[in-house]
Amino acid sequence: MIRLVVGLGNPGKEYERTRHNAGFWLVERFASANGVILRKDPKFQALVGRHGPAFLLLPQSFMNGSGRAVQMLAGFFKVKPDEILVVHDELDFAPGVARVKQGGGIAGHNGLKDISQRLASHDYWRLRIGVGKPAPGMEGADYVLQKPSAEEKTAIDQAIDRALQVLPQMLSGDMQAAMNKLHTEEKKEPPKREAPVKEPEKKPEAPKSGGLLKSLFGKK
Repeated sequence: MIRLVVGLGNPGKEYERTRHNAGFWLVERFASANGVILRKDPKFQALVGRHGPAFLLLPQSFMNGSGRAVQMLAGFFKVKPDEILVVHDELDFAPGVARVKQGGGIAGHNGLKDISQRLASHDYWRLRIGVGKPAPGMEGADYVLQKPSAEEKTAIDQAIDRALQVLPQMLSGDMQAAMNKLHTEEKKEPPKREAPVKEPEKKPEAPKSGGLLKSLFGKK
């Protein structure tokens, strides 16, 4: 069972639409859909809400200090690492992709790095929202602090939609069923409309000689 869902992002208006806040986007949408109010809790330095037995947490320190709020709330309520789900942006996946896994490498993600250090564990669950790779020559740290294009944002929102559909299963502890559904569900695209093919214009046929004679002299 998942008892703590953590959305990663940076606080502040200037960051709220950037790729690094994909974790915030998902948790905020889940809270809104379920009538959960996320309130600022100075004790945990985070926005905190409750959905059934699970806490929803948005750390309000910057990304590289995300683990502080996770450590404090998990310690206070005795939440184990394997009962925590961290939702975050993922450079290794294209926009439109969402994947779940437990543990594994952190691939330079500063939020995950801080959480792992403070929990002294990599055993928490991760819901990874693809945001795509930066262009050659651009640093990943700069890329995630930029806003996605309209097309990318649409794809990211679709991935979040699919993840939200299986989040209740994750909260109940049925992680395998959630993964099976999320990982095998194909992104459905509307069929492409083909341009109508114009038929070549038919040239009027020249009257046959017999027809011309009949029209001139009538039937014999």
